[in-house]
Amino acid sequence: MSLKLAVFSAKSYDRVYLDAVLKDDYPNLCTITYHSFSLSAETVPLAADHSAICAFVNDTLDAPVLRTLHSTGVRAILLRCAGFNNVDLRVAEELGLFVAHVPSYSPEAVAEFTIALLQTLNRNIHRAYNRVREGNFNLEGFLGITLHGKTVGIIGVGRIGLALARIVRGFGCRLLASDPQPGLSEDEFRREYGGELVDLPTLLAESDIISLHCPLTEGTRHIISRENLSHLKRGALLVNTSRGPLVNTKDAIEALKTGQLGGLALDVYEEEGAYFYNDHSQEIIHDDTLMRLMTFPNVLVCGHQAFFTREALTEIAGVTLRNLEDWWCKRVCGNALVRGGEVVVEERVEPVRI
Repeated sequence: MSLKLAVFSAKSYDRVYLDAVLKDDYPNLCTITYHSFSLSAETVPLAADHSAICAFVNDTLDAPVLRTLHSTGVRAILLRCAGFNNVDLRVAEELGLFVAHVPSYSPEAVAEFTIALLQTLNRNIHRAYNRVREGNFNLEGFLGITLHGKTVGIIGVGRIGLALARIVRGFGCRLLASDPQPGLSEDEFRREYGGELVDLPTLLAESDIISLHCPLTEGTRHIISRENLSHLKRGALLVNTSRGPLVNTKDAIEALKTGQLGGLALDVYEEEGAYFYNDHSQEIIHDDTLMRLMTFPNVLVCGHQAFFTREALTEIAGVTLRNLEDWWCKRVCGNALVRGGEVVVEERVEPVRI
């Protein structure tokens, strides 16, 4: 019996990599229906008659959507991303839904893109590219800083944060990191990465460059806000390739206007769900905060693409389908198959026959 999987927010690359992994590694596991639009209260009926759905970062998985999914027969939710802040986990557990994410996919891809954003912002590469295309080779306004010897602060030292730490060490930077629950001791961090684990106020006050790599929780929402921005070393650069709501955008704009924040590079944005991953070039963007942000010469905004490499997409597809296989085996065999504890919510169902 083949499962039916509905994939929401599906782009051409999602189809390519999911189909390839399905064909090569899980040929009899499921049939896939792709929907280019996001999962929401309006589109959730399209999941009817499917055993599982696959969602992405900006899909809506709140209580009403979860209840509708359950009522239509969906029993498994697969997230092809690391974050699961868009899922009401309490309701999912209440309904007995299986929820699994992709905890790590090529952390080097995100770390490398972080450096690309940082150096593009720092050395004004994006502005130089446009200027030279117009025949203007003037260097005025492009003055940057040399990273060697500067202090880089990493907030969150999970897999991506540690991947960035390895890169930063190669630049010859002083490295600080802050994490309420680091996966390694201060001695290990110093020995393996040449850095120091410090509290957040120390990191903010001493860092020339700050990079965000923590998950979005109630404790980290707006971790960069007016109060913390006031503690920054004046003129520091901030990079966010993690989750948009880690930064209070309006507060960041005020810090940019005063010069307290010297530059901002964002691959994610607080209200990105309305625009990111789709072409709005022929429309008027009604998000005034985003538009104001993009008027600053020392701000760089990308469309949540840090993960976007061949290797990462292959891994995302592989782990997503492996999570589906684990759930199905558990459902059939009655055994709890959880890989590395990465199942967010364990489904409570009786074994069934097929």
